[in-house]
Amino acid sequence: MGNNPARINVFVIEDAPPIRQAVQLLIDGSPGFSCIGVAETAEAALEAESAAKPDVVLVDIGLPGMSGTEALPLLRRRWPQAELLMLTVHEDEIGIFAALRAGATGYLLKTTPPAVLLDAIRDAFEGGAPMSASVARQVVQVFRQPEPGADTLSAREHEVLQALMDGKTYRQTGEELFISVNTVAFHVKQIYQKLHVHSRAEIFALTRRKR
Repeated sequence: MGNNPARINVFVIEDAPPIRQAVQLLIDGSPGFSCIGVAETAEAALEAESAAKPDVVLVDIGLPGMSGTEALPLLRRRWPQAELLMLTVHEDEIGIFAALRAGATGYLLKTTPPAVLLDAIRDAFEGGAPMSASVARQVVQVFRQPEPGADTLSAREHEVLQALMDGKTYRQTGEELFISVNTVAFHVKQIYQKLHVHSRAEIFALTRRKR
């Protein structure tokens, strides 16, 4: 986002009370962040009234009723200015692809350490596309068996993915590769875009194998 406000407003959609409360406390207790709302379901989030608009929405996938992935287009319509960041236990290819195709900005696991989660929220707000280490490993697996005619990763994108797989932050990745944090974020967004090229056939194949 272009401007840099005093606080990044975050809305949390999570049905598990302990996780929801922990994330809310983390955000409200961290300088530069404010949790402006929480909801147990996507339906409740879509109907929630808030004086402020969220800059970043953390969305669980396994919600009761409408899933987080199904809710993404509706959340995008309600809050077009917000970045939609998945925070979930699901790390399979189908879940990743489906969320990204539905409009997710990034994909993080609930095991993400608190400091890394805050960095990811900030990265998303500033135009990045956060990715957990285990998600990076899933992405590598997909690109090891590319579809005919699909985009492949550049050498630099492979280096960025490897650093993320090793658990490095965007900043640490940039320092290791002698590039800026913004350049790391750019490469991750490019990787996500290339995943869309693979997604249709990959989802179909995986779904068929699991029947």
